[in-house]
Amino acid sequence: MPLSSSPAPPREGAVAPSPWAEAASSAALRHYRSLPKKGKPQGRESTVLAAFLLSTPQDPHSPTVLSLGTGTKCLGASRLSVRGDLVHDAHAEVIARRALLRLVCSEIGRGASAEWLVASGDDGRWRLRDGHCLHLYITQLPCGVMPVPPSESELPSEQLDGGVNGCSDIGFVQRKPGRGDTTLSMSCFDKITRWSVVGIQGALLSHILEPLYLTTITIGQLPDEGFSIENNIEKVIDARLSSLSSRLPASFKLSKPKFFEAPVPPKEFQQISGDVPPLTCGYSICWNKSGLHEVVLGTTGRKQGTSSKAACLPSTESLLCKRRLVEAFMSLEHPSLTKFQYGELSYRAIKDEAHEYQHTLELLRKAPFLSCWRAKPASLDSFAVLSRGYQRTPGN
Repeated sequence: MPLSSSPAPPREGAVAPSPWAEAASSAALRHYRSLPKKGKPQGRESTVLAAFLLSTPQDPHSPTVLSLGTGTKCLGASRLSVRGDLVHDAHAEVIARRALLRLVCSEIGRGASAEWLVASGDDGRWRLRDGHCLHLYITQLPCGVMPVPPSESELPSEQLDGGVNGCSDIGFVQRKPGRGDTTLSMSCFDKITRWSVVGIQGALLSHILEPLYLTTITIGQLPDEGFSIENNIEKVIDARLSSLSSRLPASFKLSKPKFFEAPVPPKEFQQISGDVPPLTCGYSICWNKSGLHEVVLGTTGRKQGTSSKAACLPSTESLLCKRRLVEAFMSLEHPSLTKFQYGELSYRAIKDEAHEYQHTLELLRKAPFLSCWRAKPASLDSFAVLSRGYQRTPGN
C-alpha cells in the first residue's frame, strides 16, 4: 500500500502554524505528490524533502516551487571522486539547492530577463528581482542543529562533545554521519549558516550573479517532541554569526532568515525511532522548474539504474554532479566569463577566481563558532574543465 502524503495530525500542545508556514509546506508537499513514484519511499521507508520556493510582490502568500530534492545519504570519504562525476552529498537540502543552481543557469542562458532574475549594473551581473523573495521548506530539522553556543568568552578551547541530530561533532561545526566510512560533508545546518553570509548561489555563479539570500526557512514540526523551531534555531543562527566581522565585501551581508514551524509532515517524512528500526530511502529525487527531473542513488552518487559496468560512463552522471554543473556554468554567455575562454582550467581555479566570495567565505570560517570548519582535500576539486566553446553541451 503506498504511503499517504496527507499531513500528519498536529502533536498535542503544538502551536498552530502561521499562514506562511501552511502556504510554504502545502506548496512543497503538493508538488512532491504530483511527481511520479519513482524514487519515493516504499513500505516502511522514509526520507527528507526540501524545496526552494519563490514569492512575488503580486502574490506574496502563494509561493511557487522552483526546485525540490529528497534524500538522506552521502558518500563516505573513501568513495569520493576526484573527477567531479559523483554527487557526494545527497541530503535533501543539498539536492534541492543544486537543482536550483541548474535552474539559475537555465534562466540566465535564455538571455532575456526571467520571471525572477534580472541583469543590472555596469557589469551585467544578474540579481533577484525587486520584491521577489526566496524561501526554503524542509520536512524536518536539518542535520547538525546544535544547542545555542556559549558567548565567545565562554567558548572552550577543547572541542565540545555531544553533537545532536545524528552528526559527529567537531566543535561547533559537524560532519554528516556515515556507517563505517567517515564522511567529509558538513552538516546541512552548517551549510544553511554559510548561506546566511555568502548566499546560496555558490562560488561559480558569484562571477555573474549577486548573492541570493533566503528570506524564510520553514521546517516541519517533530511529531513527538516539544522543540521550538521558531525560537531555538533563530537563537542558534544569531549566536553563530554574532562575532562575524561586519566588514564584509560590498556585495555580501549577514542575512538571517526568519524561521517558521510547519505542520507535522506526512509519515514518509518522519524518521521515528522505536521498537522497529527506521528505514531510510536510498534515492534522491531531483526536480526543478526548467525541466530537470532525475533520481540519484545516494549511496553511489550516480543516476538510478546505473549498472556496475556503466558506473564510469558520462551517461550515468547526474546533472547535479560538479562536472555537469560547471559545464552548465561555462556554457553561459557573459562578459565576466571571457577570462575562462582559453587555456587549461581546473574546477578549483574557476571557483578561486570569485575573489569576493572566497574572501567572505574565509571570514566566515574564521568566526569563533565556525573555525573548526574543515575544507575537503584539494584533489577533489582539481579536475580539469574544458574551456568555453569546447565543452560538451549540457542537458537539463
